Amino acid sequence: MLNINSINKGIVIDHIKPGHGHLIFEMLGLDKADYSVALIMNASSKKFGKKDMIKIENVIDIDLTALAIIDIDLTVNIIEDQKIVEKINMTLPEYIENVIKCKNPRCISTSERNIVHKFALVDRENSLYKCEYCDQIYDMEG
Repeated sequence: MLNINSINKGIVIDHIKPGHGHLIFEMLGLDKADYSVALIMNASSKKFGKKDMIKIENVIDIDLTALAIIDIDLTVNIIEDQKIVEKINMTLPEYIENVIKCKNPRCISTSERNIVHKFALVDRENSLYKCEYCDQIYDMEG
């Protein structure tokens, strides 16, 4: 039986699509954390059947924008005294910077150093973003 204690103060990222938990874990650099962190994969979920979950026993500054891009359906629970004090649902941001990189090899952002990678949301329903430099469309679903 897997037993992971509840956290006193920190963040629980819940309802992550199975298999996406490790992407968020890596994006947040949690493999380098010096505090308690748990990545739970393929946990049972009444709502989705299976899910991934991340528990972080610490207050960290999370870029919620980046999390929405990986999985729009996840929720972030802020925990204090072992209770949820805030529940945050994700929405796709209108603009993102330095979260994804343009795939177009001719784009200036792929050849020049120190350029901010900028994308604008062009289709919310299909999670499509457009590179601000070359208009390359980036599909967040694929």
